[in-house]
Amino acid sequence: MSYDPNNIFAKILRGEIPCHRVYEDEVAPAFMDVMPMVEGHTLVIPKSPSRNLLDAEAKVLGQTMAVVQRVALATKQAFGADGVQIRQYNEAAAGQSVFHLHFHILPVRDGESIRPHTGTMADHGVLAQHAALIRAALG
Repeated sequence: MSYDPNNIFAKILRGEIPCHRVYEDEVAPAFMDVMPMVEGHTLVIPKSPSRNLLDAEAKVLGQTMAVVQRVALATKQAFGADGVQIRQYNEAAAGQSVFHLHFHILPVRDGESIRPHTGTMADHGVLAQHAALIRAALG
């Protein structure tokens, strides 16, 4: 299957859809997931178009993972998490629903449950507050 340049993340990259951005460099932006599974649920996507990990250029993948690590550390700090779960899905059979490579960063605390991705959007005021916490932790 080929890359669809009209997927929601491509539209975010082009500025057609707003997001609560926490970080951006020449490789990848990071922003809040609008349907968070935990407080602080953040996404990192490469600017370079690829459907998923299976067709991504190795150089872009490595550069994107450096952003994932940086944002994961900040997210863990910002939310006082005990750990961080990184999720990434490849193709519909594996749970991928947006066909642009992306990484989910989930800060988790001991004993806390991760909610399912239900399709219910979070309050944008709360997402803005969470984004500010992560930006502050990034320095």
